[in-house]
Amino acid sequence: MALSQPADGTRWRCTLCGNLTRFDVTRTSRVREFVHLDLAGEPAVEEREVLSDRVESVRCRWCDAVDRVELVERPGPDA
Repeated sequence: MALSQPADGTRWRCTLCGNLTRFDVTRTSRVREFVHLDLAGEPAVEEREVLSDRVESVRCRWCDAVDRVELVERPGPDA
C-alpha cells in the first residue's frame, strides 16, 4: 500500500500505538544527477533532480506495525 509523504499541514501517525515520530520508510526514487569527478577520480554529486519519488511502505518503529500508518493533521501553533 503506497502512502503519501507528509506535507506542511500533515504528519504520519501509527493507528496501533499512536507513534508520531519514528518510522521505517521504504521508497522508490528516480533521479538525475550531475556528477563531477575530481582529478583523482573521486565523484561528487553537484546537482540532483528528483524525477519521481514514491513511498512504498511505512512501518512503525515502536510497535513494528505495517500498513497501520495514516496521514493526520498537524496541530496548529496555538494547540
